[in-house]
Amino acid sequence: MAVLDTIAKNRLITGTIIGALVLSCILLGGKFLLALLLFFIVIASKEYVDILKNKGFLPFFKVILLVSVTMVLLTASSYHNLIPFSLMAGTILSFLAVLFRGRQPYIANVATTILGFLIAWLPCHICLIRNMGSDVSLFGITFKQGLYFLIFIFFVILVTDIGAYFFGTRFGKHKLSPVISPKKSVEGAVAGGICAIIVGLIIGKLIGVSIYHSFVLSLFVTIMAQLGDLSESLIKRDAGVKDSGHSLPGHGGFLDRADSYIFSVPIAYYYIKFFILSGLTLPMITELLKKVVYVICG
Repeated sequence: MAVLDTIAKNRLITGTIIGALVLSCILLGGKFLLALLLFFIVIASKEYVDILKNKGFLPFFKVILLVSVTMVLLTASSYHNLIPFSLMAGTILSFLAVLFRGRQPYIANVATTILGFLIAWLPCHICLIRNMGSDVSLFGITFKQGLYFLIFIFFVILVTDIGAYFFGTRFGKHKLSPVISPKKSVEGAVAGGICAIIVGLIIGKLIGVSIYHSFVLSLFVTIMAQLGDLSESLIKRDAGVKDSGHSLPGHGGFLDRADSYIFSVPIAYYYIKFFILSGLTLPMITELLKKVVYVICG
């Protein structure tokens, strides 16, 4: 019991410090948010490579880091049109690195290198969200509407993790994924999702987002946050490791702490962009799909 209390205490302290740091960088934006992303990319990429070495794979860290940092900088500087070029160049570099270094297993090393910078690219949508929407003025400070959405996402993910951990450890009886993540329970996942939606509805009301969009966005974010967590657990389980690292007491590594953002942030970005800000509706999508089917079928 004492060991569990120590783990829970370390987890709470570490989570509070990291949460405060991340929230501060989100609020400040600009160079602070960029520095946070670059720091995460460097550490998480190294953890990713170390995990896969346990599986016998040898992804190229330098290629992953080069492409990942390039994509972060392109995103932060609004040169989004060059992202496809960087992905193309990174894919070619991955093949060339294996071709000239000759590391076995060949195909797996190429694939895991490409997967490495693809995973790193997904959190870059944080920068895109931070800079989206119109200018808003509060207490004489002007900032983009996207700041509200990032705060929304941050707290929905935070409450998802806290709710799932709290209810899962106390009331969890049915395993969510016995093979991949045996400690997670269905009860914890559902409770975390419900708590996240409630918080999302409250924050949505405060920032002027409709109940419908607040509910749907919260639902997407909490589901994708938990799927991101499970996906990272899938990689670790297959490689035979418990944590991605040991830098964060009670949490493991940086990749362990940030896995909830990998899927949820890009999904949130596209929902906000197309449905909340652009006003896209389901009937409009249905009509568009009809036109596509008509063109394909002639």
